[in-house]
Parts: sequence; C-alpha cells; structure tokens
Amino acid sequence: MNILVLSSTFPYPPTRGGTQVRTFNLLKYLSQRHPVTLVTQRDGDVTDAEVSELRDCVDHLAVFERPSDSGTSAGILKKIERFGIFLQQGTPPSVLNRYSVEMQTWVNNWVEAGKCDVITCEHSVNEIYVQSHFQKQLKTIVNVHSSVYATCLNQLATGISENSIRDKINLPLLRRYEQSYCAKFSAIVVTTEEDKIQLQKFNPKSEITVISNGVDLVSFPNRTADPGGHRLIFIGAMDNLANIDAVCFFSNEVLPKIQKFYPDTTFDIVGSRPSSEVLALDKKPGINVTGRVPSMVEYLHKATICVVPMRTGFGIKNKTLEAMAAGIPVVASDRGLEGLAVDGSSHSLRALRANKPTEYVTAISQLFDNPHLRSELSYNGRQLVETAFTWDIAGKSYEEVCLRNS
Repeated sequence: MNILVLSSTFPYPPTRGGTQVRTFNLLKYLSQRHPVTLVTQRDGDVTDAEVSELRDCVDHLAVFERPSDSGTSAGILKKIERFGIFLQQGTPPSVLNRYSVEMQTWVNNWVEAGKCDVITCEHSVNEIYVQSHFQKQLKTIVNVHSSVYATCLNQLATGISENSIRDKINLPLLRRYEQSYCAKFSAIVVTTEEDKIQLQKFNPKSEITVISNGVDLVSFPNRTADPGGHRLIFIGAMDNLANIDAVCFFSNEVLPKIQKFYPDTTFDIVGSRPSSEVLALDKKPGINVTGRVPSMVEYLHKATICVVPMRTGFGIKNKTLEAMAAGIPVVASDRGLEGLAVDGSSHSLRALRANKPTEYVTAISQLFDNPHLRSELSYNGRQLVETAFTWDIAGKSYEEVCLRNS
C-alpha cells in the first residue's frame, strides 16, 4: 500500500510540539511497513541536517518553503479582507496562510499519476490539499489532532480567547468549515472520544476512529529514583496559546499560595519558543523559563511533580503522557487529563486532578508530604502508558484505518 502523508508542519525533530510528535511517530510506524511519501513545508528554523534526517525516515520526501504568513500583518483593512474571504470561501485564514500553490500542484500530479492508494492529512489544516474527487480514486484520511470549532468554543467559554469579538463571529463559520471539510474524507481519525462526539454531530455518517497519542518509551525512560524536594515542572511548546494560559494561570494564581507553605518551591517552565508573557514569568520568585532544552526527560527526572494546568485545548496531552512515562507524579486539570482514565473506583490512582487554585494547593501539598503517594502515582502512571499509550499501539490502529476498504 502506497501512502501519501500531507503535513504543512515539518514533523522533525519530534520534540518541537504535539503536532510534530504525533505526525512523526505515526508516519515512522507506517514507513516500516509500507512505502510512504511525505509532503511537507519548512520554516526558516528548519536546518538542512533535519531535512536530511527526515528523508531517511520515509521512501520519498518532498519539501516546500512555507509561505510567508500574511496573517501577521496588522491593519484593519487587511483583517476585514481576510474575514471577507473566510465568509465567502468558508476556509479560515489560518489554513489559507499556509497554502502553497506549488505544493497543491505536486499533490494533484502525484494523485493523477496513481502513485498512492491512501492520502493522510496530518492535522486538519492540511485538508485544503485534498480535492473532493480524490475520494473516488483512493482512500482519504484526515487526522484531526483537535477540533478547531470545539477549541474556539472552549476558549470563549474559559475567557482566554485572544480576541473574543473576533472568535464569537468566527464560531459559526468554524462550525460550517469543519462540517464541510470532513465530508471530503473516507475516514476521520481523532485523539479523544470527546472529539469524536463533536465531529459525529456534524457528520453522522462519517467513519470516525479514536486513536490516542503515544510515548516513545526509549526517549522517556522511567526514572530510577524520587528526587524529593519541592520542584514543579511544566513542559510544552511555549508559543502555544493554551500552554501560555496554563503557565500564566499557575504562576500567578497557584504558585504563590504553594510558596507560602513551601517557600523553597521552584517552577521550571520547559519548552521552546517562550512568548513574551512567558519570559516575563522568569522574574517571579522560584520560576525558571528554560526555552528549548537538549533533553526534556532530564528536567522531568529532576522534578518532584509535573503540573498540567490546562484550561483549554482539546485532545490527549503528550505532556501528560510523557511525564507519566518518565515516572513523574502528575497533578492536572480536566483538560490536561482528557482521554485518560486516572481516577475513579474502577482502576488504580494514576494522577491527581485539580482545576481551582485551592485544589492544586491541596493536591501538590499531598504529594510534597507523602513519598508513598508519589511512588504510587509514579508506578501506576508508567504502567498506564506502557499498556495503552505507546506509538506502536497508535501506529497499528492507524495502519488498520489506512487498510480498511482501501
């Protein structure tokens, strides 16, 4: 089976963020069993060495320069123009800004030449390259990392939208867009049951499969010892809106309360491309903003607890799974634990849940004071990942979707 993978995000190295991690590991699994062609775009920070290393992972690699993002240009007239196009064409500016005519021509020629049996779009932003008539010739799959409509709705509900007026106007347009593009695909893949329910409402007849994220257990080995202490950590790409909100909320509303009881508490914010809001947190007592680091797992192994205080952002969180795989006790919100069975009477305790500042203080204090509880969460969290959330498990399920009726 010849598979064509479309990803406007350059998926290497698989440490830059959730989108890259999922895309790389799924295509890596598929390429070990089938001829895989990857079509992708590169930003200015992608090195020639990284292109060469990614080329070794697939049978054929086509790389295009990413178009300059016209969406960043200021000016009310430009914004009105972009909204008018969205209203008229039904495709969001965030998708159009990444669109490459050259890449589209390449994809069209590849399909017309009959060089693939299956097309997979990694993340919904790549749906624009799939023509409606492709579905008559081959299997078309969209791997929806998270619903754009549900994400916008959640950001409005939680009050963290960057521009609430704009998002309120865009919301019904995003609903129409998601419903429309999903109809082009033979199969839809999502990361959580919640996203499946959301998309099934729009497309009741669609074949929708839930495939969770995974962890590379070699890259995230279980730690050998509990360091103790009062060291907290958050990991993730720090130019992501949901991550920015999470660390700002925690730093401003939770950490000072914890430091009243445990004055030596530190908070490491570990991840690439920290925004100005995140960099400003570095000035607060006990907070260390690292930027991109050579090894995320080294920082995790030194931490007492990993916090995942997400208030928005849908889908399985790689950061939560990676912390569990590394044997780090986790305190997380409902959003941070989405898609994971971590508490309740039917299974062992694998993480502590918190949403309000007082709940975080209580949960973190429990873990600071109780080495046995830390050990329990460390063991149970690692077991959960090993048995249900490896990339081999996810890759096998993804392969089954590709093979089904193809």
